[in-house]
Amino acid sequence: MTDCYPYRVATAEGEVILIWRPGGGDDPDALAVDGVGRLLAFHDLDALQDHCDRDGRCLVREGEAALDLAAVDRWVRHPGHEPVSAGLLLDAWNFFDDLSRSVDVGPPLPSRGSLQDVAYEKIFGGEARTDEETAAVRELLRVGLQSWEQAVNTSATG
Repeated sequence: MTDCYPYRVATAEGEVILIWRPGGGDDPDALAVDGVGRLLAFHDLDALQDHCDRDGRCLVREGEAALDLAAVDRWVRHPGHEPVSAGLLLDAWNFFDDLSRSVDVGPPLPSRGSLQDVAYEKIFGGEARTDEETAAVRELLRVGLQSWEQAVNTSATG
């Protein structure tokens, strides 16, 4: 039985729950998709649990992850109006990396070059970023949000 974890994503439209699967060995983390590559999204934990039971997956509820994409979207759209925590930016960046590996929708995330690497490390370390680094983070999250919208709008829901 494959372990999987609920991943709550809050948006301005409401909340959905995804299935997050940690990568084993060299395999990357991923979000669960159906047989045709659509993101699996659920409106409540009971529907998620039913799906996992039918699919032979062990749902691990301890340490359940959550991400507030509504706050990320506000930060991307309105620079300087509402600060967000470094932890939220890092969680969103990692989520969009997992999403881009899991589904084939939306524009690809910007290539990760030295500017993005430095910005990521500064977010991780809680350090201040330059305006250029902040713009690179904002662009990556903007593209990630576009991909998210397409993925969730074409998802297989339960």
